[in-house]
Amino acid sequence: MDGGVLLDGLALLVRELALFAAFGFLVLGASDLLVDFIWIGLKLKRLLLRVRPASLESLPPPKSPGRLAIFVPTWREEAVIGKMLARALRVWNGADFRIFVGCYPNDAATIAAVEAIDDRRVQMVIGAREGPTTKADNLNSLWCALRVAEARGDAFKAVILHDAEDVVHSAELALFDRMIERFDLVQLPVLPLPDPGSRLTAGSYLDEFAESHGKELVVREALGAGIPSAGVGCAISREAIGLLAAANDAPFDAESITEDYEMGLKLHALGRRAAFVRLPAGESGGVVATREHFPATWRAAVTQKSRWIAGIALSGWDRLGWSGGLAERWMRLRDRQTLLAALLLVVAYLTLLAMPLLAFAADQARHPIVLMTPLLGTLMTVAAVLLVWRLVMRFAFVARGYGFIEGLRAVPRVIVSNAIAIMAAREALSRYARARRTGAAEWGKTTHVFPDQVPAE
Repeated sequence: MDGGVLLDGLALLVRELALFAAFGFLVLGASDLLVDFIWIGLKLKRLLLRVRPASLESLPPPKSPGRLAIFVPTWREEAVIGKMLARALRVWNGADFRIFVGCYPNDAATIAAVEAIDDRRVQMVIGAREGPTTKADNLNSLWCALRVAEARGDAFKAVILHDAEDVVHSAELALFDRMIERFDLVQLPVLPLPDPGSRLTAGSYLDEFAESHGKELVVREALGAGIPSAGVGCAISREAIGLLAAANDAPFDAESITEDYEMGLKLHALGRRAAFVRLPAGESGGVVATREHFPATWRAAVTQKSRWIAGIALSGWDRLGWSGGLAERWMRLRDRQTLLAALLLVVAYLTLLAMPLLAFAADQARHPIVLMTPLLGTLMTVAAVLLVWRLVMRFAFVARGYGFIEGLRAVPRVIVSNAIAIMAAREALSRYARARRTGAAEWGKTTHVFPDQVPAE
């Protein structure tokens, strides 16, 4: 084949791939931009109406105070569960609650760690099956234990979900006790803890949660779309979780690997009210939120995010389908666009690498090629503008939560987030195919750590 013909063919291929990526980023970027504008509009509305910021102190006391049940599923969490329980018991002292901790009979180390916490407010529940099953299956064991406690005369106002590595907030139960009387699901923000030893990998979670729990969920609630539970820092009214149990024989689907996400959308489909609550404990206090360390290694981050993608973008599509109004369908589309976004990123990086290489090869061969067209140039310019806007928004949200320096770090960390997303998407496809083939869901949990020194609230 003539070298010039080969160069022309490669140039055509690269142009088409670049056009595909640029158009895809334009569509996804327009969706992100609309979310940004809605959020800005909500903030301006509050500013123009001079709405006074609320706080836990400004909320009326609960009309019917009640006992709260905290569900903590575990599998090989001996390194963190003792510290988590000890802190929760200390900071919630005086509140009316019981912590149900789910263990497996073949996890002796975790059982021993829970048994070491000698407190009547902690009830260990050892499941009938050896682990790991799924987190949802573990939670269902805790639900059965709660029902046994109720049969003995206990009464519970709500169920609160937490993980074994969570740093709970001292004002959390007081907030839930008030808000659960108005809503069937109450989700608090999740604030990843900075890890000085993993500024890039663990730091990428700071960036993503700063936007998703600082803007995305706020917009979802404002539009009346379903609010997906994060699985931690989340309360469900006793009535609502009972409805889920009655409809499906258990409140959580044991075959789901993202049972928390599905629960929020199922409650929305049942017409139950949900709220994302971002309030400070006092007028000068920090936001009431759940804090925790997220994966600090590349492998752990890819594993965790592949579970999220497989559960939400793939299995979630199968299991929940498309329903609801325009806002609900739009948000489900945003939840499920991760695979397309990963594909666009791969194509974009390849074309950015190929273009200068092809230009160099054409120059050496003294054969002119066309790598840019007016349409492609326009689309790439628009995509670049949207990227700059996206980086500015990410900086702003991260700086708001973690300070100016961390906000600056968030800008180059976008490359790390993109690389993790690409690898996680590939692994998610394998995980999904394996689950379809075997019919068995995988927990896919990661190793957790609990901070030695908990930051001030």
